[in-house]
Formats: sequence, C-alpha cells, structure tokens
Amino acid sequence: MSARITAATALRVLAQIRHDPRTIALLLVVPSALMWLLQAMLGDVAFDRLGGPMLGMFPFITMFLVASIAMLRERTTGTLERLMTMPLSKLDLVAGYGIAFALLAAVQALVASAVAFLALGFDPAGPALLIAGLAVLDAVLGATLGLFASAFASTEFQAVQFMPAFVLPQILLCGLLVPRDQMADGLAAVASVLPLTFAFDALDAVAVQGADLGGVIDEVTVLVCMSAAAVALAALTLRRRTA
Repeated sequence: MSARITAATALRVLAQIRHDPRTIALLLVVPSALMWLLQAMLGDVAFDRLGGPMLGMFPFITMFLVASIAMLRERTTGTLERLMTMPLSKLDLVAGYGIAFALLAAVQALVASAVAFLALGFDPAGPALLIAGLAVLDAVLGATLGLFASAFASTEFQAVQFMPAFVLPQILLCGLLVPRDQMADGLAAVASVLPLTFAFDALDAVAVQGADLGGVIDEVTVLVCMSAAAVALAALTLRRRTA
C-alpha cells in the first residue's frame, strides 16, 4: 500500500464531488433539513431525547448511499478498470475512497450538529462535542459500509436497493422504535451485532443518560473496528468492472 497513491486517489474523489452540486446538497443540506423536520414534529422535549440518535443515523444513511453509488459508478464507467492497470493496489483505491468519504462525512456530521445545537436548540444531557464526534464516526461507518456494499451491486438502481435492504432493518432493530429487551430473543440476538445498534446505544447514552467518553468507549471501539473491517472487506471483494 502506497500513502502517495492513496492520497492521490482521495484527492481525485474529492475533486469529482466538488463538481457535483447535487451530491454536495445531499451531503450537507439533507441531514440538517431532516433534523429541522424532526424538531418541528417532536417539540423540544422529545427532540432532546431523540435528536442524538438521529444526528448519527441521518448522516449514516446519506453517506451509505453516496459511497456505494460512487464506487459502483467507477466500475460501470470503466474508470476502475483503467485505474487498475496502473501501479496501485485494491487497498490503495478503497483506502483513498475511504479517506475522501471520511472527510466528507466529518463535514456533513459537523454541519448537521451545528444546526441541531445552534439553530434548533438541541440540549442533550451529555457533552455536545462528544455527540458531534459520534455523529462523525457514524457517518464514516456509513461510508465504509457503502463501499463494501457496492461490490454486490451491478447497477446504481441495485445500489440504492441496498439502503432499504441493509439499513432499514438496522433502524428497526437498533432500539430506536422498540427497546431491544422487549423484542423476541432471535431479533434481539441479531440486533446485538448490527452496526447501528452500537451507534444508537452510544448516542442515546450520551444524549439521554449524560454518559461521557468513558461510558461509551466500548461502543466507539466496536464502531472503529467495524469501519476498518468494512474497508478491508471492500478491498477484498472489489471487482475491476461490472459485467
């Protein structure tokens, strides 16, 4: 793996997205708009309880979509096949994409956090900076999982289908709608290993219970490891082109 090639790949991806205003709007505007809608629907008290978990979920979902479609587009347009004739490894390519989308995820989550705290009056029980950091981590996780999921899609339509197939079950099972201790044993067992479950638990613990970093360090460690594993699996399953 070459740091120079990885950095060059990340810069190329960022340059491409810079010329795509619709993607930029999806990344920066949509999560903030959804947070505003959530606050308008729930009111201040309920928003303080649910705002933390949703501050992580909205960026997770948008980054998953953007990353999976962007990587798939590299294959369908033949860009990936041309790149792989050059002296770069699959890990260089995927790591470059991961870095680029991690930076975008950080900007996206920080913008959404700023809107929630400064404009919408989000007042969690725990540290605001920790919640913003967890939102960034969730967005990065969404991007890395999107890179991995793109290996199993042949068209952009299929890539979009992975969102309801992969993300929505996690939202239903993470504990947001129904506490996991009230679920059937089989569902609770599945939920206990899903990425969004750890993301929800961490944000809920900070926003509602007032936990500090020490109180969610286990969840943070798992999320970091899952992001790294998703990048490694994306490199292993990467195909040069889509037939």
